[in-house]
Amino acid sequence: MVRTVGIIGGGQLAWMMAAAASKLDVELVVQTPSPTDPAVSIATHTIFAPIADASATAKLARLCEVITFENEFIDLEALQQLEQQGVCFYPRLHSIAPLLDKFHQRSYLRDRGLPTPQFVALEAHSDLTQLGFPVVLKSRRLGYDGQGTFIIKDQPHLQQVLAQCHVGCIGESSLEPNRWLLEEFVPFDRELAVMAARSQSGEMAVYPVVETQQENQVCRRVIVTRDLDASVVEQVQTIAHKLLASLEFVGIMGIEFFLSRTGQVLVNETAPRTHNSGHYSLDACVTSQFEQQLRAVCQLPLGDPSLQGSGAVMVNLLGYETAESDYADKRQQLAQLPNAHVYWYGKSIARPGRKLGHVTVLLSEGQGRAAALHQAETIESIWYG
Repeated sequence: MVRTVGIIGGGQLAWMMAAAASKLDVELVVQTPSPTDPAVSIATHTIFAPIADASATAKLARLCEVITFENEFIDLEALQQLEQQGVCFYPRLHSIAPLLDKFHQRSYLRDRGLPTPQFVALEAHSDLTQLGFPVVLKSRRLGYDGQGTFIIKDQPHLQQVLAQCHVGCIGESSLEPNRWLLEEFVPFDRELAVMAARSQSGEMAVYPVVETQQENQVCRRVIVTRDLDASVVEQVQTIAHKLLASLEFVGIMGIEFFLSRTGQVLVNETAPRTHNSGHYSLDACVTSQFEQQLRAVCQLPLGDPSLQGSGAVMVNLLGYETAESDYADKRQQLAQLPNAHVYWYGKSIARPGRKLGHVTVLLSEGQGRAAALHQAETIESIWYG
Protein backbone atom coordinates (compact mmCIF):
# COMPACT_ATOMS: atom_id res chain seq x y z
CA MET A 1 0.00 0.00 0.00
CA VAL A 2 1.11 3.55 -0.75
CA ARG A 3 1.63 5.70 2.35
CA THR A 4 2.67 9.08 0.90
CA VAL A 5 0.74 10.80 -1.90
CA GLY A 6 1.83 13.93 -3.72
CA ILE A 7 -0.83 16.30 -5.01
CA ILE A 8 -0.28 18.81 -7.80
CA GLY A 9 -2.52 21.66 -6.69
CA GLY A 10 -3.30 22.99 -3.23
CA GLY A 11 -6.85 24.32 -3.47
CA GLN A 12 -9.98 23.16 -1.72
CA LEU A 13 -10.08 19.83 -3.56
CA ALA A 14 -6.73 18.85 -2.01
CA TRP A 15 -7.78 20.36 1.34
CA MET A 16 -10.86 18.14 1.47
CA MET A 17 -8.71 15.02 1.20
CA ALA A 18 -7.45 15.55 4.74
CA ALA A 19 -10.06 13.48 6.60
CA ALA A 20 -9.72 10.59 4.16
CA ALA A 21 -5.92 10.69 4.38
CA SER A 22 -6.12 10.51 8.17
CA LYS A 23 -8.58 7.60 8.00
CA LEU A 24 -6.35 5.67 5.58
CA ASP A 25 -3.09 6.62 7.37
CA VAL A 26 -1.77 8.41 4.28
CA GLU A 27 0.43 11.51 4.29
CA LEU A 28 -0.20 14.26 1.73
CA VAL A 29 2.54 16.34 0.12
CA VAL A 30 1.40 19.32 -1.95
CA GLN A 31 2.77 21.44 -4.78
CA THR A 32 0.98 24.79 -4.85
CA PRO A 33 1.90 28.43 -5.55
CA SER A 34 0.84 30.29 -2.41
CA PRO A 35 1.17 29.86 1.37
CA THR A 36 -2.49 30.94 1.64
CA ASP A 37 -3.80 28.08 -0.53
CA PRO A 38 -6.24 25.88 1.45
CA ALA A 39 -4.30 22.59 1.36
CA VAL A 40 -1.15 24.09 2.86
CA SER A 41 -2.75 23.73 6.29
CA ILE A 42 -3.24 19.95 5.96
CA ALA A 43 -0.09 18.94 4.06
CA THR A 44 2.80 17.12 5.69
CA HIS A 45 5.10 19.10 3.43
CA THR A 46 4.49 21.79 0.80
CA ILE A 47 6.53 22.80 -2.23
CA PHE A 48 5.65 26.35 -3.16
CA ALA A 49 5.75 26.58 -6.94
CA PRO A 50 3.42 27.08 -9.90
CA ILE A 51 1.31 24.07 -10.88
CA ALA A 52 3.04 23.78 -14.28
CA ASP A 53 6.56 23.88 -12.78
CA ALA A 54 7.86 20.41 -13.60
CA SER A 55 11.16 20.99 -11.78
CA ALA A 56 9.13 21.50 -8.60
CA THR A 57 7.20 18.32 -9.40
CA ALA A 58 10.52 16.48 -9.57
CA LYS A 59 11.16 17.64 -5.99
CA LEU A 60 7.63 16.58 -5.05
CA ALA A 61 8.33 13.11 -6.44
CA ARG A 62 11.27 12.68 -4.08
CA LEU A 63 8.93 13.18 -1.11
CA CYS A 64 6.17 10.73 -2.08
CA GLU A 65 5.44 7.36 -3.69
CA VAL A 66 2.79 8.44 -6.18
CA ILE A 67 1.52 11.77 -7.53
CA THR A 68 -2.09 12.65 -8.30
CA PHE A 69 -3.82 15.82 -9.47
CA GLU A 70 -6.11 18.49 -8.11
CA ASN A 71 -6.37 20.36 -11.41
CA GLU A 72 -5.29 20.09 -15.05
CA PHE A 73 -3.14 23.24 -15.37
CA ILE A 74 -0.03 21.15 -15.93
CA ASP A 75 2.87 20.99 -18.37
CA LEU A 76 2.10 17.55 -19.79
CA GLU A 77 5.24 17.18 -21.90
CA ALA A 78 7.53 18.04 -18.99
CA LEU A 79 5.70 15.57 -16.72
CA GLN A 80 6.04 12.87 -19.37
CA GLN A 81 9.80 13.23 -19.09
CA LEU A 82 9.53 12.66 -15.34
CA GLU A 83 7.33 9.62 -15.93
CA GLN A 84 9.98 8.19 -18.24
CA GLN A 85 12.44 8.61 -15.36
CA GLY A 86 10.23 6.47 -13.10
CA VAL A 87 7.94 8.99 -11.41
CA CYS A 88 4.55 7.39 -10.81
CA PHE A 89 1.45 9.42 -11.71
CA TYR A 90 -2.16 8.34 -11.16
CA PRO A 91 -4.07 8.87 -13.33
CA ARG A 92 -1.37 7.86 -15.80
CA LEU A 93 -0.40 10.70 -18.10
CA HIS A 94 -1.58 8.80 -21.18
CA SER A 95 -5.02 8.62 -19.53
CA ILE A 96 -5.38 12.35 -19.06
CA ALA A 97 -3.59 13.48 -22.24
CA PRO A 98 -6.74 13.23 -24.45
CA LEU A 99 -8.77 15.27 -21.93
CA LEU A 100 -6.69 18.40 -21.36
CA ASP A 101 -7.66 20.12 -24.62
CA LYS A 102 -11.44 20.32 -25.00
CA PHE A 103 -11.28 19.77 -28.76
CA HIS A 104 -9.16 16.64 -28.27
CA GLN A 105 -11.53 15.55 -25.50
CA ARG A 106 -14.56 15.96 -27.76
CA SER A 107 -12.78 14.08 -30.55
CA TYR A 108 -11.84 11.24 -28.19
CA LEU A 109 -15.45 10.87 -27.06
CA ARG A 110 -16.80 10.98 -30.63
CA ASP A 111 -14.26 8.45 -31.92
CA ARG A 112 -15.36 5.95 -29.26
CA GLY A 113 -19.04 6.32 -30.01
CA LEU A 114 -19.86 8.30 -26.87
CA PRO A 115 -22.57 10.94 -27.37
CA THR A 116 -21.44 14.56 -27.39
CA PRO A 117 -22.69 17.82 -28.90
CA GLN A 118 -21.53 18.65 -32.43
CA PHE A 119 -18.32 20.67 -32.42
CA VAL A 120 -15.63 22.21 -34.58
CA ALA A 121 -12.19 23.70 -33.90
CA LEU A 122 -12.31 27.44 -34.52
CA GLU A 123 -9.72 28.45 -37.08
CA ALA A 124 -9.41 31.14 -39.71
CA HIS A 125 -11.25 29.13 -42.38
CA SER A 126 -13.66 27.12 -40.21
CA ASP A 127 -17.07 26.27 -41.65
CA LEU A 128 -19.50 27.50 -38.98
CA THR A 129 -22.69 26.92 -40.94
CA GLN A 130 -23.07 23.31 -39.75
CA LEU A 131 -23.62 24.44 -36.15
CA GLY A 132 -25.84 27.48 -36.62
CA PHE A 133 -26.58 30.01 -33.89
CA PRO A 134 -26.72 30.28 -30.96
CA VAL A 135 -23.43 28.48 -30.48
CA VAL A 136 -21.04 27.95 -27.55
CA LEU A 137 -17.50 29.31 -27.76
CA LYS A 138 -15.01 27.64 -25.39
CA SER A 139 -11.35 28.04 -24.66
CA ARG A 140 -9.74 24.69 -25.44
CA ARG A 141 -7.37 24.86 -22.47
CA LEU A 142 -7.40 26.12 -18.88
CA GLY A 143 -11.04 27.23 -18.72
CA TYR A 144 -12.98 26.59 -15.50
CA ASP A 145 -15.99 27.95 -13.59
CA GLY A 146 -17.32 29.62 -16.70
CA GLN A 147 -14.06 31.35 -17.58
CA GLY A 148 -13.40 31.05 -21.30
CA THR A 149 -16.99 30.04 -22.12
CA PHE A 150 -19.39 32.28 -24.06
CA ILE A 151 -22.89 31.82 -25.48
CA ILE A 152 -22.71 33.39 -28.96
CA LYS A 153 -25.94 34.64 -30.57
CA ASP A 154 -24.74 35.49 -34.10
CA GLN A 155 -21.67 36.13 -36.27
CA PRO A 156 -21.15 39.79 -35.21
CA HIS A 157 -21.32 38.70 -31.55
CA LEU A 158 -18.67 36.06 -32.22
CA GLN A 159 -16.38 38.64 -33.79
CA GLN A 160 -16.96 40.98 -30.86
CA VAL A 161 -16.08 38.36 -28.24
CA LEU A 162 -12.98 37.26 -30.11
CA ALA A 163 -11.82 40.84 -30.44
CA GLN A 164 -12.33 41.40 -26.73
CA CYS A 165 -10.22 38.31 -26.06
CA HIS A 166 -7.41 39.79 -28.17
CA VAL A 167 -7.39 37.00 -30.72
CA GLY A 168 -8.67 38.89 -33.76
CA CYS A 169 -11.81 38.19 -35.80
CA ILE A 170 -13.00 35.45 -38.10
CA GLY A 171 -11.12 35.47 -41.37
CA GLU A 172 -8.13 37.37 -40.04
CA SER A 173 -4.69 35.84 -39.77
CA SER A 174 -4.48 36.95 -36.15
CA LEU A 175 -7.00 34.28 -35.13
CA GLU A 176 -4.86 32.00 -32.97
CA PRO A 177 -4.97 28.30 -33.94
CA ASN A 178 -5.72 25.60 -31.37
CA ARG A 179 -7.21 28.03 -28.88
CA TRP A 180 -10.98 27.94 -29.40
CA LEU A 181 -13.70 25.34 -29.78
CA LEU A 182 -17.20 25.95 -31.11
CA GLU A 183 -19.99 23.55 -30.22
CA GLU A 184 -23.70 23.40 -30.78
CA PHE A 185 -25.95 24.97 -28.17
CA VAL A 186 -27.95 22.15 -26.56
CA PRO A 187 -31.45 23.17 -25.36
CA PHE A 188 -31.24 20.77 -22.43
CA ASP A 189 -33.89 19.77 -19.93
CA ARG A 190 -31.37 19.42 -17.09
CA GLU A 191 -27.63 19.27 -16.53
CA LEU A 192 -26.37 16.12 -14.83
CA ALA A 193 -23.08 14.87 -13.42
CA VAL A 194 -21.56 11.71 -12.02
CA MET A 195 -18.37 10.76 -10.21
CA ALA A 196 -16.77 7.49 -11.30
CA ALA A 197 -13.63 5.75 -10.05
CA ARG A 198 -11.44 2.97 -11.40
CA SER A 199 -8.64 1.06 -9.68
CA GLN A 200 -5.43 -0.34 -11.13
CA SER A 201 -7.09 -3.76 -11.37
CA GLY A 202 -10.03 -2.39 -13.37
CA GLU A 203 -12.52 -2.36 -10.50
CA MET A 204 -15.04 0.47 -10.90
CA ALA A 205 -17.30 2.42 -8.57
CA VAL A 206 -19.94 4.80 -9.95
CA TYR A 207 -21.63 7.33 -7.68
CA PRO A 208 -25.29 8.42 -7.87
CA VAL A 209 -26.23 10.53 -10.89
CA VAL A 210 -26.91 14.10 -9.72
CA GLU A 211 -28.51 17.20 -11.16
CA THR A 212 -26.37 20.34 -11.33
CA GLN A 213 -27.72 23.86 -11.64
CA GLN A 214 -25.47 26.55 -13.11
CA GLU A 215 -25.56 30.33 -13.23
CA ASN A 216 -23.16 32.10 -15.60
CA GLN A 217 -21.56 28.71 -16.29
CA VAL A 218 -20.66 28.33 -12.60
CA CYS A 219 -22.16 25.49 -10.56
CA ARG A 220 -24.58 26.92 -8.00
CA ARG A 221 -26.34 23.79 -6.70
CA VAL A 222 -26.12 20.00 -6.81
CA ILE A 223 -29.35 18.04 -6.27
CA VAL A 224 -28.99 14.42 -5.17
CA THR A 225 -32.26 12.48 -5.20
CA ARG A 226 -33.53 9.12 -6.39
CA ASP A 227 -36.15 10.43 -8.83
CA LEU A 228 -34.20 10.43 -12.10
CA ASP A 229 -35.60 8.14 -14.78
CA ALA A 230 -33.93 4.71 -14.78
CA SER A 231 -33.12 4.96 -18.51
CA VAL A 232 -31.22 8.21 -17.90
CA VAL A 233 -29.22 6.69 -15.05
CA GLU A 234 -28.39 3.68 -17.23
CA GLN A 235 -27.12 5.92 -20.05
CA VAL A 236 -24.85 7.83 -17.66
CA GLN A 237 -23.48 4.69 -16.02
CA THR A 238 -22.78 3.05 -19.38
CA ILE A 239 -20.88 6.11 -20.61
CA ALA A 240 -18.85 6.31 -17.39
CA HIS A 241 -17.84 2.65 -17.58
CA LYS A 242 -16.87 2.88 -21.26
CA LEU A 243 -14.87 6.07 -20.83
CA LEU A 244 -12.83 5.01 -17.82
CA ALA A 245 -12.12 1.58 -19.31
CA SER A 246 -11.07 3.08 -22.65
CA LEU A 247 -8.66 5.49 -20.94
CA GLU A 248 -7.34 2.78 -18.59
CA PHE A 249 -8.03 5.41 -15.98
CA VAL A 250 -6.83 5.06 -12.38
CA GLY A 251 -8.38 7.51 -9.95
CA ILE A 252 -11.67 9.38 -9.84
CA MET A 253 -13.29 11.39 -12.61
CA GLY A 254 -16.14 13.88 -12.75
CA ILE A 255 -18.27 13.73 -15.89
CA GLU A 256 -20.83 16.42 -16.74
CA PHE A 257 -23.79 15.81 -19.05
CA PHE A 258 -26.65 17.49 -20.84
CA LEU A 259 -30.02 15.72 -20.62
CA SER A 260 -31.87 16.64 -23.79
CA ARG A 261 -35.61 17.23 -23.92
CA THR A 262 -35.96 13.87 -25.70
CA GLY A 263 -34.24 12.00 -22.86
CA GLN A 264 -30.83 11.58 -24.53
CA VAL A 265 -27.68 12.06 -22.45
CA LEU A 266 -24.75 13.95 -24.03
CA VAL A 267 -21.31 14.33 -22.46
CA ASN A 268 -20.53 17.99 -21.78
CA GLU A 269 -17.08 17.87 -20.14
CA THR A 270 -14.89 15.64 -18.01
CA ALA A 271 -12.52 16.39 -15.13
CA PRO A 272 -9.88 13.73 -14.32
CA ARG A 273 -9.97 14.36 -10.55
CA THR A 274 -12.37 15.08 -7.71
CA HIS A 275 -15.02 17.56 -8.74
CA ASN A 276 -17.40 20.15 -7.32
CA SER A 277 -20.41 18.02 -8.26
CA GLY A 278 -19.17 15.29 -5.90
CA HIS A 279 -18.78 17.36 -2.72
CA TYR A 280 -22.07 16.02 -1.36
CA SER A 281 -20.37 12.60 -1.01
CA LEU A 282 -18.48 13.84 2.08
CA ASP A 283 -21.70 13.59 4.08
CA ALA A 284 -24.18 11.63 1.96
CA CYS A 285 -22.21 8.60 0.71
CA VAL A 286 -20.57 5.63 2.38
CA THR A 287 -17.25 6.58 0.75
CA SER A 288 -16.50 10.18 -0.21
CA GLN A 289 -15.01 11.07 -3.58
CA PHE A 290 -11.84 12.18 -1.78
CA GLU A 291 -11.37 8.86 -0.01
CA GLN A 292 -12.11 7.10 -3.30
CA GLN A 293 -9.36 8.98 -5.10
CA LEU A 294 -6.85 8.05 -2.42
CA ARG A 295 -8.01 4.44 -2.43
CA ALA A 296 -7.56 4.21 -6.19
CA VAL A 297 -4.05 5.68 -6.25
CA CYS A 298 -2.89 3.88 -3.08
CA GLN A 299 -3.69 0.37 -4.39
CA LEU A 300 -6.57 -0.12 -1.95
CA PRO A 301 -9.94 -1.69 -2.79
CA LEU A 302 -12.48 0.91 -3.87
CA GLY A 303 -15.11 1.95 -1.33
CA ASP A 304 -18.90 1.81 -1.51
CA PRO A 305 -20.17 4.90 -3.42
CA SER A 306 -23.84 4.50 -2.53
CA LEU A 307 -26.05 7.02 -0.74
CA GLN A 308 -26.57 6.48 2.97
CA GLY A 309 -29.99 8.19 3.06
CA SER A 310 -32.70 9.68 0.89
CA GLY A 311 -30.50 12.28 -0.78
CA ALA A 312 -28.91 15.67 -0.34
CA VAL A 313 -28.51 19.15 -1.74
CA MET A 314 -25.13 20.90 -2.00
CA VAL A 315 -24.95 24.66 -2.45
CA ASN A 316 -21.74 26.47 -3.34
CA LEU A 317 -21.00 29.58 -1.30
CA LEU A 318 -19.90 31.90 -4.08
CA GLY A 319 -18.35 35.29 -3.56
CA TYR A 320 -20.73 38.17 -4.32
CA GLU A 321 -18.38 41.07 -3.52
CA THR A 322 -14.70 41.91 -3.32
CA ALA A 323 -13.87 41.82 0.38
CA GLU A 324 -11.61 40.41 3.07
CA SER A 325 -13.96 38.55 5.40
CA ASP A 326 -14.58 35.13 6.89
CA TYR A 327 -18.38 35.67 6.95
CA ALA A 328 -18.53 34.08 10.41
CA ASP A 329 -22.09 35.25 11.17
CA LYS A 330 -23.50 33.79 7.97
CA ARG A 331 -21.61 30.54 8.43
CA GLN A 332 -23.01 30.22 11.95
CA GLN A 333 -26.55 30.69 10.64
CA LEU A 334 -25.98 28.06 7.97
CA ALA A 335 -24.56 25.59 10.48
CA GLN A 336 -27.76 25.86 12.54
CA LEU A 337 -29.92 24.53 9.70
CA PRO A 338 -31.13 20.95 10.38
CA ASN A 339 -28.89 18.26 8.86
CA ALA A 340 -26.50 20.92 7.48
CA HIS A 341 -22.75 20.50 7.04
CA VAL A 342 -20.76 23.67 6.33
CA TYR A 343 -17.31 23.64 4.69
CA TRP A 344 -15.27 26.83 4.62
CA TYR A 345 -12.15 26.78 2.47
CA GLY A 346 -10.21 29.39 4.43
CA LYS A 347 -9.67 31.75 1.51
CA SER A 348 -8.76 35.21 2.76
CA ILE A 349 -10.17 37.26 -0.14
CA ALA A 350 -13.68 37.07 -1.57
CA ARG A 351 -14.50 38.17 -5.10
CA PRO A 352 -17.60 37.68 -7.26
CA GLY A 353 -17.98 34.07 -8.38
CA ARG A 354 -15.11 32.69 -6.28
CA LYS A 355 -15.88 29.42 -4.48
CA LEU A 356 -15.41 30.20 -0.79
CA GLY A 357 -17.11 27.14 0.68
CA HIS A 358 -20.13 24.90 0.38
CA VAL A 359 -23.06 23.63 2.41
CA THR A 360 -24.57 20.16 2.19
CA VAL A 361 -28.00 19.44 3.69
CA LEU A 362 -29.07 15.81 4.00
CA LEU A 363 -32.68 15.11 3.03
CA SER A 364 -35.08 13.25 5.29
CA GLU A 365 -36.99 10.10 4.35
CA GLY A 366 -39.52 10.81 1.61
CA GLN A 367 -38.04 14.16 0.59
CA GLY A 368 -37.24 14.66 -3.08
CA ARG A 369 -36.30 17.31 -5.61
CA ALA A 370 -38.86 19.89 -4.43
CA ALA A 371 -37.56 19.67 -0.86
CA ALA A 372 -33.97 19.91 -2.09
CA LEU A 373 -34.74 23.07 -4.05
CA HIS A 374 -36.46 24.58 -1.02
CA GLN A 375 -33.39 23.84 1.12
CA ALA A 376 -31.17 25.45 -1.53
CA GLU A 377 -33.30 28.59 -1.52
CA THR A 378 -33.06 28.78 2.28
CA ILE A 379 -29.27 28.49 2.17
CA GLU A 380 -28.98 31.13 -0.54
CA SER A 381 -31.30 33.53 1.28
CA ILE A 382 -28.92 33.40 4.26
CA TRP A 383 -25.74 33.62 2.20
CA TYR A 384 -26.71 36.26 -0.35
CA GLY A 385 -29.11 38.13 1.90
